[in-house]
Amino acid sequence: MKDKGFCCLLLVFLLSAGSLLAQQRIRDTGVKIGVLSPGKLNAITDVAGVRVGHTTLIEGNNIRTGVTAILAHGGNIFQEKVPAAVFVGNGFGKLAGSTQVEELGNLETPIILTNTLSVAAAIDAVIEYTIGLPGNENVQSVNAVVGETNDGYLNDIRGRHVKKEHVLQAIQLAKAGPVQEGNAGAGTGTVCFGFKGGIGTASRVLPASLGGYTVGVLVQTNFGGVLTIDGAPVGEELGKFYLRDELNKQADGSCMIVVATDAPLDARNLRRLAQRAIFGLARTGGIAANGSGDYVIAFSTHPSVRIRHQQTGPVDSVELLRNDHVSPLFMAAIEATEEAILNSLWAAETMTGKENRVVEALPKQRVLQILQKFGVIPSTPHPKK
Repeated sequence: MKDKGFCCLLLVFLLSAGSLLAQQRIRDTGVKIGVLSPGKLNAITDVAGVRVGHTTLIEGNNIRTGVTAILAHGGNIFQEKVPAAVFVGNGFGKLAGSTQVEELGNLETPIILTNTLSVAAAIDAVIEYTIGLPGNENVQSVNAVVGETNDGYLNDIRGRHVKKEHVLQAIQLAKAGPVQEGNAGAGTGTVCFGFKGGIGTASRVLPASLGGYTVGVLVQTNFGGVLTIDGAPVGEELGKFYLRDELNKQADGSCMIVVATDAPLDARNLRRLAQRAIFGLARTGGIAANGSGDYVIAFSTHPSVRIRHQQTGPVDSVELLRNDHVSPLFMAAIEATEEAILNSLWAAETMTGKENRVVEALPKQRVLQILQKFGVIPSTPHPKK
C-alpha cells in the first residue's frame, strides 16, 4: 500500500509539473494590475532565497486537498530566524503559531498552508522537520506556523487525508523558480467568488531610486464577495456574486496571504506591510465575511535583520528602512496581492469532488469580453474581409 501511495503522489507531482509549463496567468491576457513592475517570475520566489513546495492530493471521488510550504530561505530557519508579523483581517480561522510571531517578531519554521482539519498533522510534521535539522539536536521548543482554509465543499475534509509525510514532502520539494498555481497544494479543493480558486502568486520590484526592493505574495484563495478585475465589475456582469439571490448568499471561506520582501524591515513595519495586503484582497471584491479567516503573514529575508538563535551578546545592531521610505513597499504589497488572487482564479481548472459536486473554473472567454467592454484590455480588432 505504501508503494501504491507513493506512486499516486509521484503521478500527481508529474502531472503538476506538466501543468506548470502550461498554466495561464491574468497578465497573459493583457491585464496589468497597478503601476509597479513585476519581478522576473512574477512570484513570491522573486524574493531571493524564498522557496515554495506543494503536495497535491487528488484521489478517488472525494479527496481534493493538499499542502503548500513556504520557506523564507534555504538554510536552517530555526537557527537563522527572520523578522515576521501577522495581521488578522478576519479571525474565523486557525493560524497556529501566530501569537509567538506577534510576541517575538520572528519566524523560525517553514510556513505551512493546508486544510482546516489538517493543521495538527502539519504542526507535527514541522516539529519533526525542525528538530531533525543538523544543529537543532538540543531544541526543545518549536513554534510551527500553520495556516488553513476549509476545502470541505470539494474535499472529504473529515477524513483528514493530509498526513505528516505529505507535509514533509511539500517542505522537501520546496524550491526557487516558478510556482504552480490554481489546483495545487493547499489550493487543490478551494473555491473563490463561487468559481474554482487555489494557489496564486505575484511580485513587484521597486525602481532602483526607491531601493530596488522586491515584494512577493502567495495566496490560498477560498473566499467570496463580488469579483472585480482591475476595476471591472466581473462578478456583477457574470451574475454570480454575494447576495445576488438565494443561491448566492454564501461568502464565507478564508484567504491565507503570505508576503515576503528583501527590504530591511523589522516586525513593526512588517505588520504594517501585512495590513496593506488586505487592501489587495478588497480590490478584487473580497469582503472578509463573518465566517472567513483572512490572515496575512509577512517576513523579511534581508541578511542584516536575521535573528540568530545563538546570540553572542545582549545587544543587536541592525540597519532598518525608515518609516518615510516604506510607502512604496505598501503599494507593492497591495498590487502583488491583488494580482496573486486573480492568478489563482485564472490558473484554476473546473473540479469535481465530494458528492459529485462541481465547481466551475472562471469562464475566461466571457471574462475577456467583460474586460474589453470596460476598457481594461483593448477589444480584438475584426479581421479585414
